[in-house]
Amino acid sequence: MCGLTAILSLDGRANCPQYDNNTDPEVLSEQMDESLELVKHRGPDARGQWFSPDHRVGLGHARLSIIDLSPAGNQPFHDNEDTVHAVVNGELYDHEKYRAELAHEYDFQSNSDCEIVIALYRHYGISFVSKLRGEFALVLWDAKRKLFFAARDRYGIKSLYYTVVNNRLLVATEMKSFLPFGWQPEWSVENILEKGWLWDSQMYFKGVYRLEPGQYMVSLDFKPPEINTYWNLDYPDKKTPVPQTEEEIILKLRQLLLESVKLRLRADVEVGIYLSGGLDSSAIAGMTAYLIKHGELLGNDDTGDISKMSCYTIRFGKDSGVDESDIAQRTADWIGVDLHPVTMTEAEIAKRFEDTVWYTEAPIPDVNGMGRIAVGELAHSHGKKVILTGEGSDEHFGGYPDMLSKMFLEPDLSWPPPPFEMSDSSQMFEAGREAIPPPLNSPASTKRMLNHSSVFARVSSFYNLPFASWTARYALDDPETAFAEHFGGQVLSNISEKWHPLHSASYQWTKSILANYILRYIGDGADMVHQIETRPPFLDHHVTEFANQIPPSLKIRYDPVNKVLREKYILREAMRPFITDEIMHRTKRAYLGPSLYREDGALYKVVKRLLTEENVKRLGFVDWNQLQDHIVRGFGEGDQRCFRSSLFVAQLVVLSRRFGPHSVEHTSVYAQAQAAEEVQRGTQATTDARCNGVHWV
Repeated sequence: MCGLTAILSLDGRANCPQYDNNTDPEVLSEQMDESLELVKHRGPDARGQWFSPDHRVGLGHARLSIIDLSPAGNQPFHDNEDTVHAVVNGELYDHEKYRAELAHEYDFQSNSDCEIVIALYRHYGISFVSKLRGEFALVLWDAKRKLFFAARDRYGIKSLYYTVVNNRLLVATEMKSFLPFGWQPEWSVENILEKGWLWDSQMYFKGVYRLEPGQYMVSLDFKPPEINTYWNLDYPDKKTPVPQTEEEIILKLRQLLLESVKLRLRADVEVGIYLSGGLDSSAIAGMTAYLIKHGELLGNDDTGDISKMSCYTIRFGKDSGVDESDIAQRTADWIGVDLHPVTMTEAEIAKRFEDTVWYTEAPIPDVNGMGRIAVGELAHSHGKKVILTGEGSDEHFGGYPDMLSKMFLEPDLSWPPPPFEMSDSSQMFEAGREAIPPPLNSPASTKRMLNHSSVFARVSSFYNLPFASWTARYALDDPETAFAEHFGGQVLSNISEKWHPLHSASYQWTKSILANYILRYIGDGADMVHQIETRPPFLDHHVTEFANQIPPSLKIRYDPVNKVLREKYILREAMRPFITDEIMHRTKRAYLGPSLYREDGALYKVVKRLLTEENVKRLGFVDWNQLQDHIVRGFGEGDQRCFRSSLFVAQLVVLSRRFGPHSVEHTSVYAQAQAAEEVQRGTQATTDARCNGVHWV
């Protein structure tokens, strides 16, 4: 919905050389405005900033107006005593309920959904964040308590990054907003090697982190902040039988999803739907039409005319192997609504290549991000500001090919066995499914730690760079173990002892690929380029907490007639009234862009223009000669791995040119600095916590 920036001057320390007590009001105001200017695409409707009297705290906001379009909804928000201040990016549902409950003790100044943040905080303290329903990132300052509070939604739909520059804690929606405050980016070779930014809190730039889904940050009295978790995914004990009948589960799931869609139709602007050829978006479109027929408003449209419901889809071309526009058209015709396709030719993909990585800040070697930006541009041209989407369903209901095999690791003791014999599991996967990466050669202890349910092979497959040989000394011997240990002791205990392997895989996927790839590169990061607020009804914690209780055997079920596994069985049954028979029986296909391009094509020319020897050597950690081979094999011979590695290096070059990080050079000075950094981490953790302004708990 918006973009935000916040600053907090931390207490100085004599042994922190980067401490800078400069609080020049004019300079800070200019820096704040520049930081918001860099994300003006996220909030073109209004811009505001606020600083504490001593200028140790600052809040900035760029607004996209969705609820209460009047100036009263502009941010930052302030309470009547002028002691609590907040900026919010996102959409908070159930705000009418809290307005009614708290109206006797809080004087609301607007009808904005986001203003409830201050009212709830004053009533519940920092536990208010558990009351929020929706997608959000927020920062709050309580001057009386000298309390700085930041939080991110349960799934990571909205982004929130932080770093420390000149002893100031900087928090922002996008990393580029740190640049005006003197941040000097530096590549983290270790993080890029281990793909840590796809699953960890640290980014591919040194010293830059993100709040993870369901986390909040607190700093009291300008002290280094602490990070805590307010919500996490959980699943039932795999040995405990589920008492409900299948029909009861279907009806309850249908009810919860209809409620989730109903909430997300509310807006003071126009609302549309992204529609592909898959179950998830088709179900959202079908439920939306059903709700309109039963009196619900579609955003600001009060006519009740279903034909005014607009759907949007991406057309990659019939020969691409990934085009679903014909199926989407049949669904739209069945519902009785218009479908607006955007055609993604190679020229259109190439044109958007550089902007996609700059805006999303997620270098993912696929062209689906360019398609997502293009369909947002089309929806924006039609006056849409809100779009409902289908993300999150696969994570809840076992929709990915990687998850199918997890059904056979252990019996599902929570549900009666099927009244038929399943054939050899190796024969149950339909032809044409996306290839599943082979498992990695990790220690047996790691495999046991994850109960053989690891999805890290998929994470690892996202890119395989031709790294310079000297980087090997910084590579982890076993990144899968680091991936597993990142989840913490309680989660690992649940994975190894309590949860069924299918649920364990769902947890890992949700915390890594969903949060850091899907919701960034083909989610909010791409959508907000053209001021489209996307709302995914499947990512509602009321839906999740019920879906997580559903037995694995109802999520993935064997079809004895066709002798295949049917993913998302229970969701298909729940959505049966809202989808066509074609969608009901269609196998899941991932949203991926085309990956075969000729050497003289538009995309190749963009990649070659970016991958000059000067640009690649400026990165400092990619082997130039190996990369040339990857380009030839990727574009000339159709080698998929080489195509994606070439694409990824080109995306890193885009980040290098626009962020301006220092080149990484393998010199004795660099090696010594790395060694010193390791010693510092190991022997002076307390000093680091003070200097870096971060304390992990």
